[in-house]
Amino acid sequence: MKWIRDVVVCGCVIFACALASAQQTDINRYALFTGFDYMISPARNLTERGFDADMGVIVRPWLGLGGDFGALGSDIISGAGTINGSETVFATAVNQSGVVPGGASAIHVPFKSTTYTFAAGPQFYLRKWDKVTLFARPGFGGIHESASINFPPDLAFLFQALSLPIPNSHQTDTELFFGLGGGFDLNVSRKVGVRFASDWVNTHLFSDLLVPRQNYVRFSLGPIFRWGHLD
Repeated sequence: MKWIRDVVVCGCVIFACALASAQQTDINRYALFTGFDYMISPARNLTERGFDADMGVIVRPWLGLGGDFGALGSDIISGAGTINGSETVFATAVNQSGVVPGGASAIHVPFKSTTYTFAAGPQFYLRKWDKVTLFARPGFGGIHESASINFPPDLAFLFQALSLPIPNSHQTDTELFFGLGGGFDLNVSRKVGVRFASDWVNTHLFSDLLVPRQNYVRFSLGPIFRWGHLD
């Protein structure tokens, strides 16, 4: 996580220096962002890296609409994590059986996954400074995850002892979500900038296997390109 800390520190330094500039007046109509994504889901020790693309239409200096079109976003990211047995629907049966020393909390199953997200909604801008644009956004969209679970061989005997069906090692699920996000653009020129953003999403993927809802936190970094003129 050291690189995240370094990026945040550098971003804050640049941001603080840029606040001394004048307010924005010449605003573009359209914006396209492409960048690197880093997403974590603490409940499953999941870490994913990938690509994000957003396109926006600015309708007012303070408002963008359409899709992170101002807030339609699309991510393709992949990574790996672990499933804690105590958070699965099988936890009660495992704990009551006494077959596993330490109960379900002693079971940790690795998996690999690929996640796609898409969202739409407004994006609100604060253009008080020429070199920095602040923004905040609610997110309404969906998340699709495909996971390959690496069940250890001894778990097959555990499921048989408990007379429970063995879950499919290949799982897919799609859920709607509501999230919140924000960040800032460092405006290199009128048409080009660098965007730093973070987003939070709460949803419940694989509800037939996992009991708790999941929080996802995403960090994005990359160039943003603008064109057109806001009348």
